[in-house]
Amino acid sequence: MASDQGTGTANRRTGEHPAECDVTVQLSDCGRDDAEAVFGALDQVFAGCEDVAPHSAAGREPTVWMATFDSSAHSGDADAAPRLSREVEALLTGDHQAVEKVEKALGRLFELRSTQHVPGEHETESRLLLASR
Repeated sequence: MASDQGTGTANRRTGEHPAECDVTVQLSDCGRDDAEAVFGALDQVFAGCEDVAPHSAAGREPTVWMATFDSSAHSGDADAAPRLSREVEALLTGDHQAVEKVEKALGRLFELRSTQHVPGEHETESRLLLASR
C-alpha cells in the first residue's frame, strides 16, 4: 500500500496540486482485502493524496472504505488486475474530467458496470459495481 515516500506525497497533502484533480473513492459492501486490492491498484495508477491503506478501529471492519486520488498525477499502470472476492460498490466524486480518468483506470482493471451517474455543475458522482476480470 502507499506510504509517505519522498516529498511528492507530502506536497499532495499540503494541497499544492489543483483541487479539481482530486477524486474521492468510497467502497462499500466489501472487506479489507477487497478494499486494499482496489486502492492498491489505483495507487499504482494515480498518486494517493492520502495514505490509502484502509484503517479500522478496534478490529472492526468499516462499512465504507475511502481514499482520495490525484487524477493529474498519473504514476503508471497497475502491475496486474487484482482479484476481488465479490462485487464491490464504488462511489467516485469529483470534477467531471477527474472522475472520468479514474473511472477509465478502474475499467482497465475490473469488469465495470455503471449503476448511476449524477452530473452537477462543478462536480460529478459516479456509482459503479466492480468485479474481477
